[in-house]
Amino acid sequence: MTTCYSKHVRSLSLASVAMLAIGLPLTVHAQTATASATSPVDEDGSGLADIIVTAQKRSENNQTTPIAISVLSDKALTDRHVQSLVDLGDGAIPSLRIAPFFSRPGALIINVRGIGVLSDSNQPGRDQGVGVYVDGVYLGRPQGLGTALYDVASIEVLKGPQGTLFGRNTEGGALSIVTKRPSGTFKANTTVGFGNYGSYLASTHIDLPEVANLSAKFDGVVSYRGGMVDNPLASALDFNSYDKRGFRFEVLWKPAANFSADFAVDNSRDATSTLYQQLLSRGAGLAATATASAIPANRLANIPNLLQPRRASTAPFGVPQQASVGKNEGYHFDMILDVAPKLTLKSITAYRALTQTQFDNGSASPTAQTAPTTANPTASFLLATSNGPYQFARYSLAPTRQNQFSQEVQAIGELGRIKFVGGALYFLEKVQDSAQAFNTNQSTTEDGSGIALRQIDFANQVVQRASHVTTTSIGAYGQGIYTPPIAGDIFHLTLGGRYSNDRKDGTLFTVNNALPVLPVNGVNISGPIKRRISTSRFDPMVNLAIDASDDVHLYGKWSTGYRSGGANSRSLSYASFKPESVSIFEIGAKTEFFDHHVRLNVAAYTGAYKQIQLDYSGLYEDIVNGVRVATTRTTTDTVNAPGTGRVRGAEAELLIAPAEGLTLSASYAYNNVTIPKTINPFPLAGNNNQVLQVPIRVYQVYTPEHAASGAIDYELPLDRFKLRAHIDGNYDSGFYVNYNDPVIDARTGAIRFAQPKGEPGFVVNGRLSAADIDLGPSGAKLSVAVWVRNMLNEQHVFYKSATPGAGTTGFFNDFRTFGLEANIKF
Repeated sequence: MTTCYSKHVRSLSLASVAMLAIGLPLTVHAQTATASATSPVDEDGSGLADIIVTAQKRSENNQTTPIAISVLSDKALTDRHVQSLVDLGDGAIPSLRIAPFFSRPGALIINVRGIGVLSDSNQPGRDQGVGVYVDGVYLGRPQGLGTALYDVASIEVLKGPQGTLFGRNTEGGALSIVTKRPSGTFKANTTVGFGNYGSYLASTHIDLPEVANLSAKFDGVVSYRGGMVDNPLASALDFNSYDKRGFRFEVLWKPAANFSADFAVDNSRDATSTLYQQLLSRGAGLAATATASAIPANRLANIPNLLQPRRASTAPFGVPQQASVGKNEGYHFDMILDVAPKLTLKSITAYRALTQTQFDNGSASPTAQTAPTTANPTASFLLATSNGPYQFARYSLAPTRQNQFSQEVQAIGELGRIKFVGGALYFLEKVQDSAQAFNTNQSTTEDGSGIALRQIDFANQVVQRASHVTTTSIGAYGQGIYTPPIAGDIFHLTLGGRYSNDRKDGTLFTVNNALPVLPVNGVNISGPIKRRISTSRFDPMVNLAIDASDDVHLYGKWSTGYRSGGANSRSLSYASFKPESVSIFEIGAKTEFFDHHVRLNVAAYTGAYKQIQLDYSGLYEDIVNGVRVATTRTTTDTVNAPGTGRVRGAEAELLIAPAEGLTLSASYAYNNVTIPKTINPFPLAGNNNQVLQVPIRVYQVYTPEHAASGAIDYELPLDRFKLRAHIDGNYDSGFYVNYNDPVIDARTGAIRFAQPKGEPGFVVNGRLSAADIDLGPSGAKLSVAVWVRNMLNEQHVFYKSATPGAGTTGFFNDFRTFGLEANIKF
């Protein structure tokens, strides 16, 4: 066990801070696309600026690209003070939902339109349903996605299945991050800042002048914030802190007008502490599991202030807590050759390595309580797990190691009236994880009369599970856009398809610190459990677009996508599951009015959702080959829901430039996902500890039915600088985080104890700056800004869970944060 971080903010000079960095763990450049405009308005003020996207592997105007796409420019990210993808969890793009896996910001859950969600995304044998790309290269793991953003030109959210051009694990959509390439001219852009909770930020981006056809660029940034919830244990880290840093160096060689080669290397470190899970209400109702038993009143120790129904700034007692550290390094080489005026060939080669530790003691309070007794109906209690002393504060340790290699080739061009793109991809990934879960605290008395606590020696706790997986994926794809010579070339027919072959070779080699033991034909067999999952698939796409006028573009699209199958390392039998898939029909319109001063884009979709991958968990027992098997840990199986689910929704984005310097924007998303009723594979309390053979209701998780975002931006030129103001508001209607209700009637499957839904939230962010202050003959420009996130200090429980007999728990959104920044550009 490594030494816990000091909870005191460490000092660091601004000079040294400016040379440190953290970035998204990729340096690849698959695109030659120009970035989307930093301002939503043309420089001459004549109307809204074009937004350039690369969703179809070429640079195109978003308004003429027949795909539902939302784009955040570098300016929008700055205005919202977005330091990492975690900050987009407040709903800047309503159809996109980003949240930590449970309390761990080092591993993210990402879904688009409610598709592609697994509530436990932390295992090597499973994949997410939304692909995350940086400059065209796929990131294979949800770990490492919380690192800080750096010098991003734009973030494109491609909504709906992207199986043709982006391949597997993009059934919900794709998150494409486009970075800025070396410019070949000298530029320097440095920002320093500080804020509450001891936060500080420093970033620098330096472009060097071109020499001998070589252009180079250096990016570096450090971003730190202290904990938001105090941990009373003085030697331990506070809850909800981060420390992100790293660097990136890139060289672009362009010896001829039609050829370029790009090499980049990066290294980053992301250290976070977990969120704090609060006890919102005391337990009531039935016992949660078949193994739960009544706790004698004389075996309870009273803990003051354990119940915290409002957002807390201090935990009731101290627990060991240290930083979860993600380390990334990567190497990238790409080549681009224009072999003809209308034909470009690309080669994209990338290698990445990732390690991620996870230290999670955020659920200390929920594990330290039980239902009130008749003698003391208002008290909260320390949970008695035996005759004493009473252990609590579950510490979950889950380190992951991963490396990946990818090679993609592309051909992009035009042939007469056909625009085409074709390519092939090879992807190899190796992942290994392990997990421990144990209690770190206990009471000091056996009779329950005292409230003093002491830590348990946990240095030699056993490894409860460990597995490794090798994934090999190959794919070949093609897409053509044909414009027939009729009706003034207003019709555009797109046909595309992709063949994919995926193989996972996995082994579960440790269960409860030993080889797995499973019953086979009445005999217990000990040894590693191996799984090979192989899938071949073809994903088609058809799109008909119509240019109704120069400013009105309509489209109808049918496309499919899938998420690969795998195996669950939390399962005692390393149970496998099949791929899931979606088939979506979408119609949309991209329009502009009033001489490009009003832009309205709308889309509506419906489709089928098949073989949906669902997580079910049980405590301390499972049914394997018809035999009940006991375990000392929570087990989880992933099963495919029977039948066909349905998805439907609608989206709208509005952008208005009503007056010079003023821009108004608004977006809305309605997302509805219906999952077929499914049998819980685990034994249920109240059913003679047998599996209930009645399909039960399934909730779609991490998907608010209604979400909206709006913003006001204003720029006022003054004598020596520009005054810029931004404010945005973001709403969601709340969502579930667990698939099932905790207690179901043993005979009918009726709900006896319902799963709670997270609370609606409304978060306001703002920024005010004096920009482009002229610093004299050097040409340097200074900008000074104040920013605030969650301006109204609004609080809501975005993650809410309930267990009968234990109570309701949850995670609150972040407190209000604010700060001051200074930026200098040369």
